[in-house]
Amino acid sequence: MAFRLRLSLAMERYDRTQPLLDGRVCPEGIELVALAVSQHPGDRHQRMLHHREFDASEVSLSSYLMARSRGAPFTAIPVFPRRLFSQSNIYVNKQAGIGSPKDLIGKRVGLNTYQTTLSVLAKGDLQSEYAVPLEKVTWVVGRHETISFDPPAGVRIERVPDRENIEAMLESGGVDALVLPSVPRPVREGSPNVGYLFPDGKSEEQAYYRRNGFYPIMHVVAIANDVLESNLWVARALYDAFEAAKQVCYGEYARDPNWGHLAWGYQEFRAQRQLMGSDPWPNGLSRNRVNLERFIGYSFRQGLIDRSLDPEELFASSLLDS
Repeated sequence: MAFRLRLSLAMERYDRTQPLLDGRVCPEGIELVALAVSQHPGDRHQRMLHHREFDASEVSLSSYLMARSRGAPFTAIPVFPRRLFSQSNIYVNKQAGIGSPKDLIGKRVGLNTYQTTLSVLAKGDLQSEYAVPLEKVTWVVGRHETISFDPPAGVRIERVPDRENIEAMLESGGVDALVLPSVPRPVREGSPNVGYLFPDGKSEEQAYYRRNGFYPIMHVVAIANDVLESNLWVARALYDAFEAAKQVCYGEYARDPNWGHLAWGYQEFRAQRQLMGSDPWPNGLSRNRVNLERFIGYSFRQGLIDRSLDPEELFASSLLDS
């Protein structure tokens, strides 16, 4: 029997990663221990970046970028299993008088953490796309930061008291707005006190895509350096496996109009392809360079990294031509 390297891989259970989790896709030369590990609860990012609990893991782009710039022993492959636009994930208290992005100036805006990838994206988008300066908002964070940093001069950051909940504060008016990568409880429960900064978030995000040409990256896949140093081929094997799993996912949507539970899922699948092409979740460095450069610039201007890294510095050398 040919040798196969046993390797643990932690990731969220998405339609695009399910083929790896259920064994339909297996990386060549690897005996994969595929683990469905959520971030909340689960703290997948910290378990990888702080404790090296897995050989490879899906991690926050922001946390990885910060860790990499500080010399952490991990290297990513250009695979991006989670993406989000910021616009549909900015919620407002309806009594705060917020009708447009500029109304956030002078307000208190809640964040999961200052360095959460969606927080970085939303702060950057508000500044670059909607003229809301970083220094003109008080940022209220609900959790302890994963990696320590020094914020830029003039940026105001407050920590929610331990007994407070940032989602409840949105409903009560303790914060005027909230940026969150998951739907907050008051929104899920239909609270009349909360709404969206952009009521038609889909149209706003489609306009953003047409202006910028990319679907913003949230997560990457990081591999422990000790694994790569002994097995340089692992980076390519995992990259190819994630690409194959994604293609299985696309095939399911294209083949079966009832594969997902959404009644008009197939129509949305076709409409998305008309706008974003046949591969709206591209892997590889070349097709994501502008996307990555934008986020790196946001991170640098927000004080999370001390220099603006080149995208090539983030990824395994064997995949720089991807």
